[in-house]
Amino acid sequence: MPLTPTGEILLGARERKAGAGAFNVIQIEHAQAIVAGAEAAGLPVILQISENTARYHGSLEPIGLATLAIARRAAVPVAVHLDHAESPELVHEAVDLGFRSVMFDASTLPYEENVAATRAMTDHCHRRDVWVEAELGEVGGKDGAHAPGVRTDPDEARAFVAATGVDALAVAVGSSHAMLTRDAVLDLALVARLREAVDVPLVLHGSSGVPDEDLARAVRAGMTKVNVATHLNKAFTGAVRTHLGENASTVDPRRYLGPARTAVAEAVAHLLQVLGAQAPLADAPLIRT
Repeated sequence: MPLTPTGEILLGARERKAGAGAFNVIQIEHAQAIVAGAEAAGLPVILQISENTARYHGSLEPIGLATLAIARRAAVPVAVHLDHAESPELVHEAVDLGFRSVMFDASTLPYEENVAATRAMTDHCHRRDVWVEAELGEVGGKDGAHAPGVRTDPDEARAFVAATGVDALAVAVGSSHAMLTRDAVLDLALVARLREAVDVPLVLHGSSGVPDEDLARAVRAGMTKVNVATHLNKAFTGAVRTHLGENASTVDPRRYLGPARTAVAEAVAHLLQVLGAQAPLADAPLIRT
């Protein structure tokens, strides 16, 4: 199946009042597992590669091209997205490789500088028919707008979207990146106010820390794109630990990466069903191992 534009997945989900799952790829097994989970659920999915992951692989191209190839072989609509890129050069590379959307993260900059940098990047990407997600932040550091306690102001969000022309906006409503427990408390009333304030899809980062029922409530309140990374990494690493604990003599990585891939696929299928109020796209195949 040809690569699907991210905007098509997000706007379709928003029209159906459903959520779109966006899952982070760290290595090729993640990309395979995420697509397998989406096929099992019969729902679209977004594969994301972060700037940190590109740095881990030495550059974006190796993991980016592998992920694009896996996406194009999928039996359901799949988009490939650059996540949390602070480097304009990395955004340009992703666009040249064929990514259909990028998140340009200038949220650590003061508001006016964030607007100017994001506007310039949006202009560049729109000339190449690529969607742009941005983050409206107030504090510096890795967490950006998703540090505990930070909230996005609806009026500022409205002004930011108008000034930058972005296609999707990551907002702070109570979640935080890299949470290992699922006990974040979302401000659902704020989600609804933000949905009324801006006419672009809202994005929830730090979703690994949010329990299933609250993810579903957030979608009903107006959230569209739901990003998940740490939750999948916990499933992946847990499966590896279990296998090696039970099979101490294993040396072939395929023996423990296979179960890890299956665990991630199952987690993806479950989360997509939590987020997706729409009917499956087609009869769902079994998850591949």
